[in-house]
Amino acid sequence: MCPKHLEYFRQKLLQWRDDLITESQETIDNLRSEVRDVGDEAERASRETENSLELRTRDRYRKLLNKIDQALARVDDQSYGYCEETGEEIGLSRLEARPIATLCLDAQERWELKQKQMRDSR
Repeated sequence: MCPKHLEYFRQKLLQWRDDLITESQETIDNLRSEVRDVGDEAERASRETENSLELRTRDRYRKLLNKIDQALARVDDQSYGYCEETGEEIGLSRLEARPIATLCLDAQERWELKQKQMRDSR
């Protein structure tokens, strides 16, 4: 991968990371400012359900942030864009669609098939 592509994906990953952090901070601010003394039990249950869903989404964001940080480390060591399994180039179109991809398409399909087989054998 050429330096121009590496810099493009570095900027794309950094922007994605910043967006996730901003959204997470907004959630924290909203939860802090939310009025805790709500009317009836149904409204309280509804609000707690919404908060629970929001917190689960933020937990997924936390995991995604970790993957973004790992991708940025690969950009820094210039291993970004190469399949961890085969060493082949992942492909710009795949990286454009999924900038945190660590496997080429063939390796990803093999991994997914293996996961499906493990799930079906249970």
